[in-house]
Amino acid sequence: MSDLAVFRQQTRSWLADNCPPSMRTRMVPGEEINGGSRRRSSNPEAYLWLERMAARGWTAPTWPEAYGGAGLGKAEYMVLLEELQRIGARPPLVGMGISMIGPTLLEYGDEAQKSRHLPAIARGEVSWCQGYSEPGAGSDLASLGTRADDMGDHFLVSGSKIWTSSADRSDWMFCLVRTDRQAPKHQGISFLLLSMDSDGVSTRPIRLINGASPFCQTFLDNVRVPRENLVGRLNEGWAIGKRLLQHERSGLAALASGDTAGPMERIQPAQPLGELARRYAGGRPAPAVRRRIVDNQMQREALLLTQRRAVEEAEADTPGAATSIFKYVEANYVQDQLDLQLAIRGLRGLGWEGEPFDEEEQRMTRLWLEARAISIAGGSNEIQLNIIAKRVLGLPNPPAVQGSSREQP
Repeated sequence: MSDLAVFRQQTRSWLADNCPPSMRTRMVPGEEINGGSRRRSSNPEAYLWLERMAARGWTAPTWPEAYGGAGLGKAEYMVLLEELQRIGARPPLVGMGISMIGPTLLEYGDEAQKSRHLPAIARGEVSWCQGYSEPGAGSDLASLGTRADDMGDHFLVSGSKIWTSSADRSDWMFCLVRTDRQAPKHQGISFLLLSMDSDGVSTRPIRLINGASPFCQTFLDNVRVPRENLVGRLNEGWAIGKRLLQHERSGLAALASGDTAGPMERIQPAQPLGELARRYAGGRPAPAVRRRIVDNQMQREALLLTQRRAVEEAEADTPGAATSIFKYVEANYVQDQLDLQLAIRGLRGLGWEGEPFDEEEQRMTRLWLEARAISIAGGSNEIQLNIIAKRVLGLPNPPAVQGSSREQP
């Protein structure tokens, strides 16, 4: 028996003995663990699952053992994913620590930063948020205005970040700040790690159309950040920030791979689409509806193949356009699938709380409202198309609009 076959056998046996029953069901909102001191799961078995997986280094299986991982190679990692998928296991830990700042620190952090932050991330002890977008800097991120004044052994950071997911429940923020206001925009940016408990940090939740408040505006008023929290060199944070976005898109691909519960899985109805259509149609659905269901299932299969390619590309550390292709296709699939579900439900798809709508109808309507933003968050569809045009088709950058500082990825 090969070493890989032995690893598969051992992994399957361990999961059978250690994955709690409720962790083998579809993720329920509020039961996931994002880590950190301010997060809580409503399911006690989620903590048990996290504790067991973290002890084996399987919350971050490809990270070195010294930093809380298991040091798995690509082949072993894929076996672990396949075995988790086989039993329908939930992710033990989700969030920006595992998927974004962790991989970035592995690549750019110094030894002190890696030793301090990575084991705590892998154990789920800290949670992170992303300080990129600002009220005046979104897709044109290089125009950011949050400044960090160099005071020698520390920086004083002032400004505002917006659309910071879960900033009011996070322990740390990784952020892009302007450290040289005289340099060209892309050359005067640095990458800092900022404790959310620091004096001068405040957050204001943003209420969305579906009633939820997953995002915040974060205000930074002369926040003292030790110089040891500078990742990489001063004024060279733009390249690090762009690399982190590649990890983010790889993480979005992993959201569909079985190691965490992403949008593609959360939008699946309690019943297969065909059964759902028959239920609301009172019998055989119309031909047009049947065609849309078939088209949707074909999109899903193609998306799963694209997702696997993106994950393999990320694990091989050969960043290309696969993650951008996946994000673009996934955003369209999620929105199309929810549009189809609402079309099938008809008037029963109009309510998101209270009678006469049942719990599943309310959930899907709220998801439909939430999904309007999925083609914007994490890099808009238009940005992904520009990346694909450049990296796959070899097209030149489009001419910059006069007065714009936009730089193509």
